[in-house]
Amino acid sequence: MTNDVHITPEGLETVRKELVELTTVRRPGIVAKIKAAREFGDLSENFEYHAAKNEQGMMEARINELEAIVKNHVLIETKPRTGIVDMGSTVRFSEEGAGEERYRIVGPAEADPKAGRVSYESALGKALIGHRVGEEVEIKTPNGTYSVRIVGIE
Repeated sequence: MTNDVHITPEGLETVRKELVELTTVRRPGIVAKIKAAREFGDLSENFEYHAAKNEQGMMEARINELEAIVKNHVLIETKPRTGIVDMGSTVRFSEEGAGEERYRIVGPAEADPKAGRVSYESALGKALIGHRVGEEVEIKTPNGTYSVRIVGIE
């Protein structure tokens, strides 16, 4: 099993910025919160202390996740216009009776459908990869199947 994390150059830059923010700003801030909460006395009933420790645990888990992405990243490079959907492509498509939608095919680490980025591992990403403009593509989801027509690839 491989630990490769496929990510676009822009996604990697975003991950690195978040990692720097967490390690240089947020981590020292939480350490200061914990230190201040300890001064309130009995730790067994100290809400501020337990809340700060919980926040620290979640932040450290996120730092570990981001470090793993940076360490194991494999860049998704946008290829020259080949006319075929691939990782890194931005695809415009429409479903019959609906308006046009636009998504960029990215790695799972930076997928955010609300922001127009879907993972190549998602049902939509898997279905679109390898197709050309004008083709009808069937997308199989746990809730059923639907078809879209690719109208543009960038």
